[in-house]
Amino acid sequence: MNAMRTRSEQTVTKLPELPLAGWRPTKDTLHLYCQILGKVRLATTPPRNHWWNAPLYVDVRGLTTRRMHHRGTTFDITLDLVDHALLVRTADGRTRSFDLVDGLSVADFDAHLHRALDGLGVDVAIREQPFGVPMTTPFPRDREHASWDRDAVERFSRVLDWSDSVFEEFSGWFNGKTSPVHLFWHSFDLAVTRFSGRPAPLQDTDPVTQEAYTHEVVSFGFWPGDDRLGDAAYYSYTAPAPAGLGDQPLAAGSWTETGAGLLAILPYETVRTSDAPATALLAFLQSAYEAGARLAGWDVDGLESTWCPTPEQLRQLRQLGQLSAG
Repeated sequence: MNAMRTRSEQTVTKLPELPLAGWRPTKDTLHLYCQILGKVRLATTPPRNHWWNAPLYVDVRGLTTRRMHHRGTTFDITLDLVDHALLVRTADGRTRSFDLVDGLSVADFDAHLHRALDGLGVDVAIREQPFGVPMTTPFPRDREHASWDRDAVERFSRVLDWSDSVFEEFSGWFNGKTSPVHLFWHSFDLAVTRFSGRPAPLQDTDPVTQEAYTHEVVSFGFWPGDDRLGDAAYYSYTAPAPAGLGDQPLAAGSWTETGAGLLAILPYETVRTSDAPATALLAFLQSAYEAGARLAGWDVDGLESTWCPTPEQLRQLRQLGQLSAG
């Protein structure tokens, strides 16, 4: 257990504050920037199950599309949240970039990006409309969202980097089908999902949701905050949700009923101020997973990987998580 705690906590520097009210205009602007990048990625990559060809990824400078292909050219796009710039690179060494500054509207960002892509011969048409968010103004006409608080962006980037590292460790405890740790640009959450391997009942819903939930899942993630849940938080849900899920104990956090279903929620501030942030988060993730997976009849023991802590270590993790988050 001591070795696992060391591995979990070694990435900790002091986690920054991230109250939603303090950076809401910048958060909304960044969210829309990411939607534009995500749509470029969606248009230049072959489809994958559960829309795994669509998300963005955390990298050492911020967020990236990873490798894409268009018109015979390999390229990627990075939102550099360290130097506050957008960078497009091609495999043959060509680049285009522009600065991310306060006052750069979504419309300007969209125009600058397409101009950069066109200059490299890889511009692609996208549906210039936000998806799954309250904002509805088409990107080329959106001059309302133009906020860029450098300090808030850098704090958010640090939280993403740290959360990504903890999610990666947690992912290693599972030997079944699991998603990459990736950022879904429609909902702006960093997420990782585990699958039981069994198909789920077909949902009477839109095609996007149908593809996302073709199989049973327990999903985990980090939200920077929104109108439904308020400030930044970690979450987990099981789909389809088994009866009695909300009665199951959690090592930290609580169950919350939303319009989208039942969520296990652990406020980011609770994690940030805990004595051992990674331990608190890992305990929450593991307890939410066990609650959903066991009630749904998953082979929980059979799906443990070689790297999963032992039952005794997991018992200690839950106790430490409760103490550190308490």
